[in-house]
Amino acid sequence: MSERILVVDDEKNIRRTVGMILEGEGYEVLAAESGEAGLRLLERHEIDLVILDVNLPGIQGIDLLRQVKAADADRMVVMISGQGTVRVAVEATRAGAFDFLEKPLTKERIVVAVSNALRFRRMGREWRTFKDRESRRHAMIGSSSELERIREEIARVGPTTARVLILGESGTGKELIARAIHDASERRAGPFVKVNCAAIPEELIESELFGAVKGAYTGADRSRDGKFQQADGGTLFLDEIGDMSQKAQAKVLRALQEGEIEKVGGSETLKVDVRVIAATNKNLESEVAAGRFREDLFFRLNVVPIRAVPLRERRDDVPGLAQHFLERFRVENNRPEMSFTDGALAALSQRAWPGNVRELENAVERLAIMSRTRSIGVDDLPRAGFGEISATRTASSPAGAERPSGIRGLAPDEIAALGGLVEVRRRFEAACIEACLAASEGNVSAAARMLGIDRTNLHKKIQSYAIDADRVQE
Repeated sequence: MSERILVVDDEKNIRRTVGMILEGEGYEVLAAESGEAGLRLLERHEIDLVILDVNLPGIQGIDLLRQVKAADADRMVVMISGQGTVRVAVEATRAGAFDFLEKPLTKERIVVAVSNALRFRRMGREWRTFKDRESRRHAMIGSSSELERIREEIARVGPTTARVLILGESGTGKELIARAIHDASERRAGPFVKVNCAAIPEELIESELFGAVKGAYTGADRSRDGKFQQADGGTLFLDEIGDMSQKAQAKVLRALQEGEIEKVGGSETLKVDVRVIAATNKNLESEVAAGRFREDLFFRLNVVPIRAVPLRERRDDVPGLAQHFLERFRVENNRPEMSFTDGALAALSQRAWPGNVRELENAVERLAIMSRTRSIGVDDLPRAGFGEISATRTASSPAGAERPSGIRGLAPDEIAALGGLVEVRRRFEAACIEACLAASEGNVSAAARMLGIDRTNLHKKIQSYAIDADRVQE
């Protein structure tokens, strides 16, 4: 549908001329000879833009402008006047007018002003849609007692200036907690900058955090700001800080103590105003005892600790999370309306989810893309890579001795078809490794912790099973 424009002017020739120009450009045009008539049309029709004369009988143009913007702040208004002055133009702009045109009007000026105003309106709507989508993406979904406890802690610590250390397994939503703290703080209008300390090579972490001057290292062909400067006036989220080198730890400590940084290769001291929130899936007290993490930095960061709860400890939230992710990925992939059956949600809730919310999110994304039906049932869940999932305990399973969720025994002919027990074991182990790498977004250290093996052993298995190297981060 074409955009609709209302022209309000007491001169008939102006209304007719402007209307003909805009209709020729493909717009739908309504016209009113007074402010009162314009208000009646605004009540009955969806109007995208108003072209409004300053001097009108009855309600004056500036007064009508204020009423139009009060009713709908997103509606565009272009003011026109035959006796334009700087004072009137400034007053109209302050009242919310997008543009101010002086009579006599030209076709080119009208078309440009209207086109710019409507493009600005569309951009505003797209930005709000994007913000709403991002807000939903970062929403903390669930009503379990554990999640309510986290929300209460965020509400208490958010408005303060205290540093927060978020503890928890990979995929438990530590970044969501950090963003919620930022949004609850007085810095919410400032930037939220995230750094994954585990994903950046040790030789680059300092320049990433503090910036670098031109020529500081090979390839530094220009001076660049680091994350501390980018987060100035806002919040810096240091994710997986337990993987940071001790040299970088010392510089972070200084930044926290003094509010000062130095770029790599530089000597100038720069002031920064940053609230630091850190997160880790490691036991930092053990890391301090082992000499791998600075004790003084730990004390600086651990002012208010918040524990992110693994999904297995808040299974009641699984159905809501699954439905939330399904709707999000359905929309993003242009799929029709979809939903889970009660049986499927019950089956999903039974899983241990070693990769936590991130694993559930990845699984639901696969289901949203691969499912052929609008109602996703238990029989559809294998498409998420789980194998067969039963929504109820099998009759042969004694109470309290359920099989691990997502695992079933194979029939003898299936085992034979796969090449025997050794080959079945190899395939199962490879599938477990791929699932944990997916859940940890390729982080080998995190995947090794999920699997309960050391990092070196996992690297050997990745090579042995020829798992795609592009999925692996050091």
